[in-house]
Amino acid sequence: MKEHIVKGFRFETYKAPELSVFDRLLEIFTDLLTHTSGDFDEAIDWLRMLDEEYQLTTPEYTIDDFIEDLKKKGYIREEINPDGGGNGIKLSSKMEQNIRKQALNQIFGNLAKSGTGNHKTKKSGSGEDTTGEFRNYNFGDAVEKISITESLKNAQINNGIGDFHLTENDLIVEDSVHQSQMSTVLMIDISHSMILYGEDRITPAKKVAMALAELITTRYPKDTLDIIVFGDDAWPVKIKELPYLQVGPYHTNTVAGLQLAMDILRRKRNTNKQIFMITDGKPSCVREPDGTYYMNSYGLDDYVVQKCYNMAAQARRLHIPITTFMIAQDPYLQHFVSEFTEANQGKAFYTGLNGLGQMIFEDYEANRKKKIR
Repeated sequence: MKEHIVKGFRFETYKAPELSVFDRLLEIFTDLLTHTSGDFDEAIDWLRMLDEEYQLTTPEYTIDDFIEDLKKKGYIREEINPDGGGNGIKLSSKMEQNIRKQALNQIFGNLAKSGTGNHKTKKSGSGEDTTGEFRNYNFGDAVEKISITESLKNAQINNGIGDFHLTENDLIVEDSVHQSQMSTVLMIDISHSMILYGEDRITPAKKVAMALAELITTRYPKDTLDIIVFGDDAWPVKIKELPYLQVGPYHTNTVAGLQLAMDILRRKRNTNKQIFMITDGKPSCVREPDGTYYMNSYGLDDYVVQKCYNMAAQARRLHIPITTFMIAQDPYLQHFVSEFTEANQGKAFYTGLNGLGQMIFEDYEANRKKKIR
């Protein structure tokens, strides 16, 4: 007797998988590392304090067990201090990437179920996403883009059924959306005001930078992202350095940051280029040709401000839009940003810290420089 197998579906209430103690601690610890600029010992001290208050661990799994698992799983490594002060704990590249991934999930979580791709423009051309429309074949079009059905239909119309033959003039291709590449420079203000008045503004800025870096390297691998910081001067930082960024006793040399950003973008071959600038303070410093610094922290200095406007206009001539994310609500600073934006024909957002990441994501995705020059 044959057994009959009934195939079908059985639906059950979805139950989210429970995180292990290690995974729960790792999520909290990763966030603490961002706040402590990658200081392992300080982050562990904070984790122990949180454990005492919220009972994050169990008698079977302690913070010390967590540290041992971090070592076994390759998140941290022990290094001998050159000054003879014993061994020190360093973050591994795996942990650095984990920090970036967590920043991406926290800020750009709505990307989880969206497909991969590149920046779409309104101009048709070679790309992966089709428009649903057809056009005549042009030399250089990919063979796999040729629509056999539409081409055969076209050949019958052009040549008749009795004397059927297919020529290049009969070929029809399915049109696709041109996918452009973007070169972005992200400028982060690390002047003293980024931690002034007891408000931590540098940590959200770092999180945004790490999330944007992870987004571009995973979803838009053909794009480029350079990150620079600016205080009295400006200099580039590598993606792996982002968790360790700290604010210094600096003034705000916005001009130096813009000069470096434009120098970087001049060397990029991509047609589409843009600058994102995260700042909370007014420009207060410029470096003179003789190497000295002109500084003025009181109000908006006309000399410094005019140099900023000149840089904005120069970027405009180079077709480089600047999007400024201003983490300040002072009316006179907003007026400066408005004038700066007008000189560049760019864009400005006057935002608090909570919506910063989402704003930058949306602006990046919009890819406002859509026209291929």
